[in-house]
Amino acid sequence: MRISVIGCGYLGAVHAACMAKLGHEVVGIDVDERKVNELSAARAPFYEPGLEDLLREVQESGRLSFTTEVSAAAGSTVHFICVGTPQKKGENGADMTYVDAAVSALIPHLLPGDVVVGKSTVPVGTATRLAALIRESEPEAHLLWNPEFLREGHAVSDTLHPDRFVYGVADGSEDHKAVELLDDVYAASLASGTPRVVTDLPTSELVKTAANSFLATKISFINAMAEVCEAAGADVSLLADAVGMDDRIGRKFLNAGIGFGGGCLPKDIRAFMARAGELGADQALTFLREVDAINMRRRTRVVELTRDLCGGSLMGQKITVLGAAFKPESDDVRDSPALSIAAQLQLQGAVVTVTDPKALENASRRFPELHYETLTDLALRGADALLLLTEWNEYCRLDPYESATLVSALRILDGRNVLDPSKWRAAGWTYRGLGRP
Repeated sequence: MRISVIGCGYLGAVHAACMAKLGHEVVGIDVDERKVNELSAARAPFYEPGLEDLLREVQESGRLSFTTEVSAAAGSTVHFICVGTPQKKGENGADMTYVDAAVSALIPHLLPGDVVVGKSTVPVGTATRLAALIRESEPEAHLLWNPEFLREGHAVSDTLHPDRFVYGVADGSEDHKAVELLDDVYAASLASGTPRVVTDLPTSELVKTAANSFLATKISFINAMAEVCEAAGADVSLLADAVGMDDRIGRKFLNAGIGFGGGCLPKDIRAFMARAGELGADQALTFLREVDAINMRRRTRVVELTRDLCGGSLMGQKITVLGAAFKPESDDVRDSPALSIAAQLQLQGAVVTVTDPKALENASRRFPELHYETLTDLALRGADALLLLTEWNEYCRLDPYESATLVSALRILDGRNVLDPSKWRAAGWTYRGLGRP
């Protein structure tokens, strides 16, 4: 099948490569010429494990190409909309500029029977509005909403082997011809047993934001429990283990730490609240305000704990921050709690060095005033305190005895609760975790 993918950022580049891997003929379209040139050379403009190998494989097969010309979409049967929906500046709502521009640019090239498939995370009601625009120009074209559920660091496997498909169609019917066409696109995954749910358009739009809101709530819940554990002298890690044994709750996403970040959870829950307000249902989501507030409060708490760890003052203290990306196996620093904490520490007089295996280039563009070091050993040298804020494997495996020979003072704050406290304390370190005695 011939497929076009509009928008070749994180979602679109991965989706285009994976669709070509499934055997389709794919053209990826983006207005950013630099990004198109990089992808055309099988170089990913961001770090995602396995993506560059996949790009090389499918481009050698001749099934994948990239261009800046939206006219290249003509002749494709299925058109995926994969552009970003960032948070509006100064507002909670989602910025729909890129989605609207992508659909408007695509419409003149649609033919009868074509299917436009939205994958971007959008406010509920967007799909119905876009479907009307498409019908005005090409009544025989169809719009279907097929939200993405990618995890950064696992995006290739999540696309090739998803845990579910959601199709939103105008009438909510499985008999819709667009459903049959999208089934052909995903035939390999469906044949392997991936479940599929067909809904109306509004429900399909709500699935992603509802899922992200639930995950954000679960993370903020355990972080709120960490605050209580600190006050009570309890251990939040053991608490999470015990609570997670209840199969109604589960252990996943019950890891207390510095909170969530990245390009999805923070902006998606804020956009969800904003859209609920527009629909007159804002009271239904008031709890998300506290979810967001708890999450942001974790960053301030880490700064306070670091000050305590350093004897009550941050002035002149050499602090090494291990991790800049919002999560491991990613170079994404959007709304990164680790970087936010590093910047706050520097503002309060600390001398901060940040290290990360993949994200330093992106981090230096966002916070150029911080000092960055690519080598972990050099970053540790002379530090008065270490802060483990992104749980890359190399930081989780640090040896406390070897690390002790590099630093000036044996102090560590484990912002992800991934280290063994007894092991570090036995090596002479003052260890602080979050919500741990």
